[in-house]
Amino acid sequence: MSAIGIVIVTYNSAAEIGACLDAALATGAEVVVVDNGSHDATIAEVARRGARLVANSTNRGFAGAVNQGFSALSCPYILLLNPDAILLTTIEPLRQACDLPRSAGAGGRLVDLNGNPQTGFMFRRLPTAAALVLEVLLLNRIWPNNPVNRRYRALDLNCESRAGMAQPVEQPAGAFFMIRRVVWEKLGGFDEGFYPLWFEDVDFCRRALNQAYVLYHTPAAVAKHTGAHSIPQLTVEMRHFYWYRSLLRYTAKHCSPLAFRVMCLAVVTGSFARGLIEALGRRSPQPMAACRRVVRLASRCFFSGWKDQQVPSGPTS
Repeated sequence: MSAIGIVIVTYNSAAEIGACLDAALATGAEVVVVDNGSHDATIAEVARRGARLVANSTNRGFAGAVNQGFSALSCPYILLLNPDAILLTTIEPLRQACDLPRSAGAGGRLVDLNGNPQTGFMFRRLPTAAALVLEVLLLNRIWPNNPVNRRYRALDLNCESRAGMAQPVEQPAGAFFMIRRVVWEKLGGFDEGFYPLWFEDVDFCRRALNQAYVLYHTPAAVAKHTGAHSIPQLTVEMRHFYWYRSLLRYTAKHCSPLAFRVMCLAVVTGSFARGLIEALGRRSPQPMAACRRVVRLASRCFFSGWKDQQVPSGPTS
């Protein structure tokens, strides 16, 4: 049995999973693919390579699928790998970082198709309420170099300068993230309440740091990452609703009641602005319909707090 397992969650990933799996299987790690009800050729691509497959008949969301993958393996180290990420190096540096004192896990260096590091994504600081408010109000897009956003996206840090040595960070990207099983079990895995996606990895990192664990960025382990391959399969309206809902859940869990209600007001304002901009750009009223759903959700949360708000079913990964 290998000491390292790799979990890959797929949803209509036929165009990406082949190259990802080829590189993952070449490491000698135990690989399991958890498919969230794909209706393209994803399962055929996995079967062609003989990889272990857990095929869900319905979409269990990203957190649920990752938890399934952990349950299917018994390795002490588990690497979460997106299907649009291709390993370019050995993953041994990640395992070594996981063996450092109080380590919960380690993320690697993600590069784009041109080999440029995905700065601002491959690791970040945990979001503060202020950072999320600026994100919701679209101010981080208008003024990306504002000090709050720079701190949140760790643009002031340089973890690439020490010849590949692991450096502590707060939030490695879930696209390329090795986790120690013992820590996973202690924390209860990913919170499946972040259904269907977004903020589940951020929540896990926060809970790990709250337990005095350490997370690392390890630039010696490198993967080429396309990014968000399954997101365009969602309608813009559903994409927005899922993102706002997960953001509100995260804020309710980890911020003060006052900060949560401020976030609710920011979501109302920001979603309306986003909906109006997109409605004008697309010359369609449809984005405003999604805006109304988000506004209703945020308004309920403002007056009643978070009470596991229901979500509609829909495709995602």
